Amino acid sequence: MRLFLSFLAGGLFGTGLFFSGMTDTTKVQGWLDVFGNWDPTLAFVMGGAIIPMFIAWRLTEGRAPLVGGNFPQPSRPELDRRLIVGSAMFGVGWGLVGLCPGPVFASLSYNGWGGVWFLLAMLAGMKVAPKFGMQLDRRMTKA
Repeated sequence: MRLFLSFLAGGLFGTGLFFSGMTDTTKVQGWLDVFGNWDPTLAFVMGGAIIPMFIAWRLTEGRAPLVGGNFPQPSRPELDRRLIVGSAMFGVGWGLVGLCPGPVFASLSYNGWGGVWFLLAMLAGMKVAPKFGMQLDRRMTKA
């Protein structure tokens, strides 16, 4: 049952990404081009994601999932160097390519080699990031 619900949720997420335009790199880059040919329509996508998620977090308090396990705890609210650097790297990658992790998986079937190369680069970055983060932490403690 859990696998079926995961498949259903992933399919719904991918379908939403496709129909909202999040898998269209030109639409995403148009959203980020505030000083050029700005396309504000992805603001509705963000609102359509943030508002229900806010409500969902509130509804999970004091409850357990129907299919077992626990709901994830909210992350730490403070801004630290890792969050800021990671967010900046994510934003630069998103702006240059027009894809982020969810949409790249949704667009693999039709986005050609560009999506495949981005996925491979993203996976390599995910592999290198922890080691890079540890080196940064060591340098910060020495200073």
